[in-house]
Amino acid sequence: MKTVFAFVFAVMIAAASPLSAAERPNILFIFTDDHAPHAIGAYEGWLQNVNPTPNIDKLAEQGMLFRNSFCSNSICGPSRAVIQTGLHSHLNGFMDNGDRFNGDQQTFPKLLQKKGYQTVMLGKWHLGTDPQGFDHWKVLPGQGDYYNPAFKTPKGREVQEGYCTDLVTDEALNWLKEQRDDSKPFMLMCQHKAPHRTWMPPLHYLTLYDDVDIPEPKTLFDEWEDNASPARHQEMEIDGHLNIVFDCFGPPIHGWDPYAGKSVDRSGAKNLEKMTPEQLKQWNAVFDMKNNELKKLNLTGRELIRWKYHRYIRNYLRCVKGVDDSVGRLMDYLKESGLDENTIVIYSSDQGFYLGDHGWYDKRWMYEESLKMPLIAKWPGVIEPGSVNTDLVQNLDYAETFLDIAGVEIPENMQGKSLVPLMKGETPDDWRDAIYYHYYEYPSVHMVAKHRGIRTDRYKLIQFYQFGEWEFYDLQEDPEELTNLYGKEEHAEKIAEMKQKLDQLAEHYKDDSDISEMPDDWKKKMRAES
Repeated sequence: MKTVFAFVFAVMIAAASPLSAAERPNILFIFTDDHAPHAIGAYEGWLQNVNPTPNIDKLAEQGMLFRNSFCSNSICGPSRAVIQTGLHSHLNGFMDNGDRFNGDQQTFPKLLQKKGYQTVMLGKWHLGTDPQGFDHWKVLPGQGDYYNPAFKTPKGREVQEGYCTDLVTDEALNWLKEQRDDSKPFMLMCQHKAPHRTWMPPLHYLTLYDDVDIPEPKTLFDEWEDNASPARHQEMEIDGHLNIVFDCFGPPIHGWDPYAGKSVDRSGAKNLEKMTPEQLKQWNAVFDMKNNELKKLNLTGRELIRWKYHRYIRNYLRCVKGVDDSVGRLMDYLKESGLDENTIVIYSSDQGFYLGDHGWYDKRWMYEESLKMPLIAKWPGVIEPGSVNTDLVQNLDYAETFLDIAGVEIPENMQGKSLVPLMKGETPDDWRDAIYYHYYEYPSVHMVAKHRGIRTDRYKLIQFYQFGEWEFYDLQEDPEELTNLYGKEEHAEKIAEMKQKLDQLAEHYKDDSDISEMPDDWKKKMRAES
């Protein structure tokens, strides 16, 4: 009888014990900066035929592509802070890139670490303070450099020769091969600088796409006639703000001053100074030849805009191709090592990006191109290969998802929802019917006005509260967001409903930010500066 009781007791203990390392899945989170979904073949956007992402596409074929994945604040640091905490920007304290992240607060890596996960952060961190909650970390200071970047570690800084995307991938593979404790599951965050401004491709891809006919977005020459006034007063136009010298690595032409404007980014030019002689020789051999051709063309007007667009989009896609190579290398190792069957791979980026859409580059706006962020997940045995999800999801949900995957209790104060049910093909009855957005960084680089808003599966309402202006779009009828329906009598009822919903979500997420309209003299001053 004692033997029977002992056996039953042992079974009960085993059932109540945490999952073993072999049972708890590993998580590989591959994260990029400014990778627009329409620059991923699997998303079937207008750049699909160019498609620089065969490895990311393969990941989608093996897993789930989230069609309606959105950020909560479309800018680098704040998006990362939301992912770390599962809290909107106003609660985690990192509202714009001028802030510093309070690493002492609750984050999902700390919670995973307490439950036996190895936690690793490699690459672009961009939160101002040192990472906490990681067993191992090696990060780029600030934005980091594309070539010969410095890395910060708990022991100090070190400079490594090579291309940043390759180096971060090397670090991830080295950790997996040499430093991983195979008795524990891991959470590895492999985070790339690419394809962030200014776009510096790897040397072996400097001529990639030279002979490819890359399409132009339909809205390349948008004049924002139907938008609220903030869209006409910004500093992110390919025409007037994309810098021929510092963004495009081209020659100064027409007597244009490359140092003019508030949104000049000289990081690429400074990075050229850090190249080795051989690296710089290869770089100049390609760009000098192309730049001499531009000088002969004497382009102006729309033709010059087109030249800038094509120089920009090619360099951007070349950087993306480097990232895709990284994904391929990581996936190959997982398969070779046998880790692939128990490792969840998630690919995402901090927000979307303008690739000439509406005549712009950069992000920040609540319009679709920067609001949407890629999200692709592979989970062998759980996610049906080739599946597509269309529910409304956000980066606010990532922390909760990681915890749920690991079998760790999700804290009640986190504001997102675990995506695990969606990954299993099940949409909970209480899943959100609208996402909440709030952008804070103004006046600042690119001069995008503060705004908040909500998006449902069909409609979008945006409030530029400091200027007292609104926009309302029917995304089903107007996916390019060219027709602002705010103030149209036939939509008054829906707009009133959306306004009420906006206030309800602000209250739900405890956002008590000052949304007062500013005085007219302030508005005039801001308009004069942009």
